[in-house]
Amino acid sequence: MARQESPPQRRISIFDATLRDGEQAPGNAMTTEQKKVLALRAEAYGADTIEAGFPGSSPEDFAATRLVAESLAPTTRFATFNRASREDVRLSMEAGGARPNHQVQICGTGSDLHLRYKRGISRREAVRETGDAIRYAHSLGAQDVSFGVEDASRGEKDLIEALVTEALAAGVSTVILADTTGCATPQEYGDLCAMVRSWLPDDITLATHCHDDLGLSLANALAGVQAGANEVQATLAGIGERAGNTPLEEIAATLAYKGEQFGATTGIRLDRLYGAFQELAAVISMPAPRNKAIFGDNAFATEAGIHQDGILKNPATYEFINPYRFARQRSLLVGRHSGRAVFRHVLQQLGMEPDDALVERLYTEYVTERPDGRCDELDVVRDRLAAEFGPPGDDRPGGDHASAGTPTGEENRG
Repeated sequence: MARQESPPQRRISIFDATLRDGEQAPGNAMTTEQKKVLALRAEAYGADTIEAGFPGSSPEDFAATRLVAESLAPTTRFATFNRASREDVRLSMEAGGARPNHQVQICGTGSDLHLRYKRGISRREAVRETGDAIRYAHSLGAQDVSFGVEDASRGEKDLIEALVTEALAAGVSTVILADTTGCATPQEYGDLCAMVRSWLPDDITLATHCHDDLGLSLANALAGVQAGANEVQATLAGIGERAGNTPLEEIAATLAYKGEQFGATTGIRLDRLYGAFQELAAVISMPAPRNKAIFGDNAFATEAGIHQDGILKNPATYEFINPYRFARQRSLLVGRHSGRAVFRHVLQQLGMEPDDALVERLYTEYVTERPDGRCDELDVVRDRLAAEFGPPGDDRPGGDHASAGTPTGEENRG
């Protein structure tokens, strides 16, 4: 029987909002030069669009947007954020210019709640200002204009339809649906995306913009992709307002590993993300959390004896994501939760017979008599034992791949 080929995967565009939505959260302020450096990092890891800033918000953001626009390659698209305001649009066009790679992003008000309590305007006025801002951008030479529906997940269907209809008539290339408060569930957000997708011509991009207040930003973005969205707005490490945004590295990883399930892929260079994260973390003085996916200190580390025993035999037993695809390394830590298997492994690396008495002595010293929660890297333990018992039988740098971080052909398939 002939093997059935998988259907072709849709290419999902990644819109990197790190420098705007990510930067505007408390504690995340960046200088103009720092934004330039991080924008070049985003360009290197393959972000399809880089949101340079909100020029209308401050002179600093105006200057940063101009610098980013001048620094990126002409083939790299960048975006500017704007309210549905002619003044915002004018400043964005001054900062970013009428370049073919400049996307002018207009944000419209998508719920009665926001219209009444935040804006104090009617639905009719919201629709009118949306069309006016989009047409004004085109009149200034903008070649790519997108429209974002703020608070779309709490918006009323007829209001959203009126806004989207006006935006299409005014000439937008992209419609963005924002779960501004992170209140939607995947079912709710997927249904919203499916509804709006049904209104759009095939050549119009539908983008997700999800916040993480309920911890569902990644799940909601994926629901949007399944419902027909072909762009995901995300930030590196998920930084952003309140609990943050869809983490860029997590959407890229999910579609790298589960692309066939979602029928989708991205162009993100996974191996360049961690270096960019380290730079971002240094810029905004953000320590890496222990338990965060992909970037967390413990994302590829284990101390538990049962897990270590499995990993030493075959890393796939407890490691679904291959750390080397993300320029990370596996880390086996010896501490209070380790078992005896890790000591047998180290002794074998040193060319010694791991007899039970010696293994028990090391287990007592490094595990049962350890007074606190501290732990040691396996390489450190190996070096100590090598100094105690003599040179190792295997003097290759790093020793065995499972403890030192040398990927094998088997792992590279992951």
